[in-house]
Amino acid sequence: MIPPRLDTEASVVSVLVVDDQEPFRAAARFVVGATAGYEVVGEAATGEEALRIAQRVRPSLVLMDINLPGISGLEATRQLIRADPDVSVLLLSTYSAADLPAGARTCGARAYVHKIELTPDVLIAVIAGTQPPGF
Repeated sequence: MIPPRLDTEASVVSVLVVDDQEPFRAAARFVVGATAGYEVVGEAATGEEALRIAQRVRPSLVLMDINLPGISGLEATRQLIRADPDVSVLLLSTYSAADLPAGARTCGARAYVHKIELTPDVLIAVIAGTQPPGF
């Protein structure tokens, strides 16, 4: 399955990284950079900022922290998907899957991954549709 905004000539999956902690954004940039065919096209520290940037850069994949200042990552995910049903969102946090907040399973995200489990293989699986939901 080719994501709707995958540049088939350049084979680039555009990624928006959303997390209020710069060290994790740096780690996510590293993982995306280590994934062939994936490129960070924007970063945001709040849900509101993520919505503004996503409207401008139209990413294929959003790496979304659950806990953000302002609107939560769950609400930002709902709004992103409402505005662009073709975007794929991967929720990230330090919660165990059993301790996810209410609404995580129904916000429209493709999957949940613990932050320490974010790898190039996970990114590829999310876009390919083979990443287990993890909820």
